[in-house]
Amino acid sequence: MAPNSLTERNDEMNVQPREETRSNERFIRPAVNIIETDEGLFVTADLPGAAKESIDVNVEKGVLTISAPASHTMAGTPVYREFELGSYFRQFTIPESLDHGQAKADFANGILTLRIPKAEIAKPRRIEVQVS
Repeated sequence: MAPNSLTERNDEMNVQPREETRSNERFIRPAVNIIETDEGLFVTADLPGAAKESIDVNVEKGVLTISAPASHTMAGTPVYREFELGSYFRQFTIPESLDHGQAKADFANGILTLRIPKAEIAKPRRIEVQVS
């Protein structure tokens, strides 16, 4: 059977050599939902296996970074394992019109919830028209 040239070409394009300056550590991209409302951003991230104390959320130069190590907490020697836990890492560019100082983060049942309100100046408002 003749090789599929489209498949070969896609395989060749997906091969990327590892940069020597990068860490060998593997990261998991957590599933994230981002919802924008008139009040601000509402972000939820799925971080199963992460401990509340180890989660790092920060905003620097308009980039929201979520990172957390995750590990197995059960005592004993694994006999059979179908999935591995690793460190979570995800970054997003967010608008500067948000009030990062008023941001709130909650973590429960493996779900990180962030609420980042818009700065007062960025919130939409209605201007009354005066009749003279």
